Amino acid sequence: MRAAFYETTGEARDVLRVSEIGDVAPAPGEVLVRVAVSAVHPSDVKTRAGARGPMAFPSVIPHSDGAGRIVAVGDGVDAARVGARVWLWNCAWKRAHGSASEYVALPSAQAVDLPDGASFVLGATLGIPAITAHRCLFSDGDIGGQVVIVTGGAGTVGSVAIQMAKRAGARVITTISNDEKARHAREMGADVVVNYREADAISQILDAAGPDKISRIVEVEFGGNLPVTRAVLGEGGTIAAYGSMGAPEPGLPFYDMMFANQTLRTVLAYSISNEARRAAEADISLWLSDGSLRPPISEEYPLTDIVAAHEAVEAGARMGVTLVRVAPDDAV
Repeated sequence: MRAAFYETTGEARDVLRVSEIGDVAPAPGEVLVRVAVSAVHPSDVKTRAGARGPMAFPSVIPHSDGAGRIVAVGDGVDAARVGARVWLWNCAWKRAHGSASEYVALPSAQAVDLPDGASFVLGATLGIPAITAHRCLFSDGDIGGQVVIVTGGAGTVGSVAIQMAKRAGARVITTISNDEKARHAREMGADVVVNYREADAISQILDAAGPDKISRIVEVEFGGNLPVTRAVLGEGGTIAAYGSMGAPEPGLPFYDMMFANQTLRTVLAYSISNEARRAAEADISLWLSDGSLRPPISEEYPLTDIVAAHEAVEAGARMGVTLVRVAPDDAV
């Protein structure tokens, strides 16, 4: 089978190769999936670049997310799953074999049925962004009627979080950095869009939030945004943070937050509890079925152009998920 892989970390054009490799078969408890589309996320390119530490395996096929069709099952898996269209998560998390491959064998639970009408392209966008957004929003219960901020509303997680929060009945404020991203955030459904670079950004957020301030923040940059967060988060509010790249070791205003009964929740989609993941999968399936969840797509590259796909993600200018086409839909 054909796959993309690397045997050392480094720049995409220096280390990524596409070649024929040995076939794979499902082990007990696993399914074998014919991959149609693989997603490229920032975590995938950081891992390939070496930013997440040394390689854990001699050779790695990248990418955690994707979509395709189950073509075989291992012992202990219901044979009725053969033929099912599925979306994939955690393919490359602590594993050597990700979704940038014609076939991938992985635990059956990591291949989630795609609802009728949801394409492989749509399925490949879900994994990390949708599960992260769901956990950030719903880890502490219902958000209906609350005022929520989604920082980075033009990003992949931010775009999905806006849609989910609106679907759940929240009023959504989002922060962005330019007019193009503002248009995108409004298309996703944001009620209020604030350019965080403007001098009165905090005042704009407070005016939009009302007297009780913000109930929940879906936070892409915890440390860098902390001064704004402290000014706008209300009594009993929660920050659900999934990133802090700009300030990876920020000072925490512990007593200020304690006396306001505020909560900091950190979110890593790869290792959330099974209960939380099943809840996310159920809601994602429902919202895919009724059309209220449509993660945006940035570009699609053929597998042979995986280097260009990685470089596009590293450039940081995209809005939506970057995809790698592994096989045509009619071949899956």
